[in-house]
Amino acid sequence: MVSRALVVLLAFMLVPAAARAQEKSSDLVRQLTQLLDQKKLDSVAAPDAQNPGSFLAALYFPGTQLLVISAKYAAPPLLTELLARKDYKQVYAELASASIQGSKVLISDIYADGLMVKPSGSNPPDSIESGSAQTNFDGAWKKAKMSETDYMKTYTDADAAYARVLHGLINHLKTAGT
Repeated sequence: MVSRALVVLLAFMLVPAAARAQEKSSDLVRQLTQLLDQKKLDSVAAPDAQNPGSFLAALYFPGTQLLVISAKYAAPPLLTELLARKDYKQVYAELASASIQGSKVLISDIYADGLMVKPSGSNPPDSIESGSAQTNFDGAWKKAKMSETDYMKTYTDADAAYARVLHGLINHLKTAGT
C-alpha cells in the first residue's frame, strides 16, 4: 500500500509543472464555456474584483476560439454603464482598443481548450499579449530569441494570468445572474 502511494506521488512530481498548469486552465475554460453555453452568451465582462480599476472580458466563438482580456480603463464609469446594459462585446472592444497603456493582457486560446505550451500538429498556437510584448506558444523559443527556461516561465505566467481572469469571469457568471 505504501509503495503504491509513493509511485503516485513520484509520478505527480515527474509531470512538468507546465503540464499541470495547462490542465488547470483547460478545466477553467471548460467551466466558463459551459456557463456561456447554458446562458446562451457569446461574451461576458465584469469588474476585476482583485484589481480595482481593472476590468475583465471574453469573446467566445464556440469550438473555435476564446479571447480573454484584462486591463485598466481610463474612464471606468463608461465601462460600468456598459456592464449595467450587459453590452459585454462593447466592454471587450473598449478594453482591446482604449485600455491604459501597459495594463492590457490579451490571451488568444485557439479552440477554447486551455492555454497550450505548444500546439499539436499543424494547429495554430495560443498566444498572449502583455503590455508591448507578444508571445506565441508555438514551441519555437529559439525563433523567438528566448531560452527554453524563459519560454516556459512566460507560459507559466501567462497560464496563471489566464486562470485568474477565468476565475473572475466564472464567479461573475455564477453570482450575477447574467
